[in-house]
Amino acid sequence: MQASTSRCVQGPRPSTARACRLASTSRAGPVRVQCTIQEARPSGSGSGTNGVPLGVTPKGAVPNRPILEVPDWENQVRRTSRLQHPNTPASLSRLRLFSGTANPTLAGEVAHYLGMELSKIKCKRFADGEIYVQVQESIRGCDVFLIQPTCPPVNDHLMELLITIDACRRASARSITAVIPYYGYARADRKVQGRESIAAKLTANLITEAGADRVLAIDLHSGQCVGYFDIPVDHVYGETVILDYLASKRIATGDLVVVSPDVGGVARARAFAKKLNDAPLAIVDKRRSAHNVSEVMNLIGDVRGKVAVLVDDMIDTAGTITNAAKVLAKEGAREVYACATHAVFSPPAVERLSSGVFQEVIVTNTIPVAPANIFPQLTILSVANLLGETIWRVYNAASVQALRD
Repeated sequence: MQASTSRCVQGPRPSTARACRLASTSRAGPVRVQCTIQEARPSGSGSGTNGVPLGVTPKGAVPNRPILEVPDWENQVRRTSRLQHPNTPASLSRLRLFSGTANPTLAGEVAHYLGMELSKIKCKRFADGEIYVQVQESIRGCDVFLIQPTCPPVNDHLMELLITIDACRRASARSITAVIPYYGYARADRKVQGRESIAAKLTANLITEAGADRVLAIDLHSGQCVGYFDIPVDHVYGETVILDYLASKRIATGDLVVVSPDVGGVARARAFAKKLNDAPLAIVDKRRSAHNVSEVMNLIGDVRGKVAVLVDDMIDTAGTITNAAKVLAKEGAREVYACATHAVFSPPAVERLSSGVFQEVIVTNTIPVAPANIFPQLTILSVANLLGETIWRVYNAASVQALRD
């Protein structure tokens, strides 16, 4: 045997058994293997290597052939793994968490919940607006989770998500999960008039073709958006965070009524009311004459003397929810709360929400709220724990539905 990293000592050739010892050095360099050929032991009573009786062929071994044994090899592998990832628990060794530029604060909170750090990634924009993404650590064979809501500017953040997915795919990630707290273009989920596009389906196709293996989203605008993807979708609901906050306000059950600001949100409001001890439900009937323009026509249900909680998936220009609140106040509601998962807050949303119609406006941080959009009645709740727990369950192949049950 001739090798610079091994030394072989010859012994008697006939009837021999071979033993191999692995010795690691304290400094970096090639591993040295020392092989020694020893005399074969006669069969009989007694104990051999690893507690196997002498003369008995160990399970899986070929009779009359030498057995190559490397003592302590499992501990050697564990020690090597700990040197490569000294601060990472064994259960998180394959998990990699990346953040885009859309909401790095939320991504940092999720990483804190999971007890890990965000993986390193470089994202920059050239002078002409093109996006450059480079993963700055090895993710070969890892399960990657990319946190990037497609919030305004929607097209920039969506393109960044697609390019980041492609970069991870080309870096040989084992699986890629696109964590999209806010899914842009979700409102273009059907054809209302002729010759319209269904941009929600197109966006789903782009994410799939970019190389994503799974999507994790919070409060999609409609249920059919899940079916637009040809890959698995884990759909979680931000209502869990909002319900916990409302419970802390200790509003009497008899004084509470849940209100849907339009007919399309009845299923969402009904599920919300069920979690509030089957609170009564009211519905605002509206007509939309144009995009971002709505007019309230009727109110179905009794709200007089009660605390009305308006529930919606997002607040964009706040026209729908503000008009509904005015009707509720006119019909005798004592207080009006607005609850929504996604705070898009396109102008003039802040002016409408801070006009004094609402007792409190409760949203989550799926979309970062600019300091200029903060007003006294606004309460922002974090969904970091919800996202972190969902990511952990997906990574460990556990039930996600159990979070809502």
